[in-house]
Amino acid sequence: MSAQGGFTRKGWILFAVMAFVWGITYLFIKEAVHSITPPAVVAGRTLLGALVLLPFALRSGALKAAWKHWPWLLAFGLVEMAGPFLLLSHAETQLPSGMTGLLVATVPLFAVIIALLRGDRTALAPVRLGGLLLGFVGVVVVVAGPGLFPHEPASLVAIGEIMLTALLYAIAPFIVAHKLADVPSIGTITLALLAVGIGYLPAALLTQHELPTLRSGVSLLLLGVICTAVAFVAFFALIREVGPVRAPLFTYVNPVVAILLGTIFLAEPITPGLLIGFPLIIIGCWFAATGGRLRTRKESLPPLPPP
Repeated sequence: MSAQGGFTRKGWILFAVMAFVWGITYLFIKEAVHSITPPAVVAGRTLLGALVLLPFALRSGALKAAWKHWPWLLAFGLVEMAGPFLLLSHAETQLPSGMTGLLVATVPLFAVIIALLRGDRTALAPVRLGGLLLGFVGVVVVVAGPGLFPHEPASLVAIGEIMLTALLYAIAPFIVAHKLADVPSIGTITLALLAVGIGYLPAALLTQHELPTLRSGVSLLLLGVICTAVAFVAFFALIREVGPVRAPLFTYVNPVVAILLGTIFLAEPITPGLLIGFPLIIIGCWFAATGGRLRTRKESLPPLPPP
């Protein structure tokens, strides 16, 4: 993809993977925090994710190459994992998953602002900007059903936590694209997960005073393997394929996935807003990603080293 191009076919596949995998994250976090403290959730998912990826990183020699860039690797881990994972886990003790998804869906708007501050004016193209706004309107419509918005004062803090998470999530792809472009993806992800997991381990041991339920334990396991290890490999590939501004667009679809799963597993109702908002989200994402072009672009950014 060029700076003016649209998504490639591979980009759309990775987009769909991220929309689903990080869409189910909210359900797993909600289940995990029922009997596991937020620091323990962060330590558990990051250490599990690191253990899954470690054999592949060792076999490829990616850890040695990644370690040479440890300052930016640590910065990525703090911005993408350490801060957001704890903020999300704590906020979901107060907020429904649909509301959390709505607020995280502001990531693309933050990404556009960051790109503009960096001098990139391509995001201001009328069609792309209109797609961003249309997609966000769709997200608002989806989650505007009864029971999704909080009514307690404590929830205001949680809302602030999610908005900070969205800002951090918008910053992280720029670190990957501009500071870690020459570093093997699998090495960056594995070392960042290990650093964050080890850093949170003392807090996890001090705050977790009871055995988690089976349901919470399984949710944490899935959170670590699918929503952390697998998701970050796909996320780096998506940044490599479509760039740091378009990559976060999948967060527009995440709330739809979260609400559908909540309906299936938690008996939450499907609102008219979901039926109306979902097409708006899809159309908005398409315009924001492609600029309205029907043709798949063959151009690509200089690739990051393969995982």
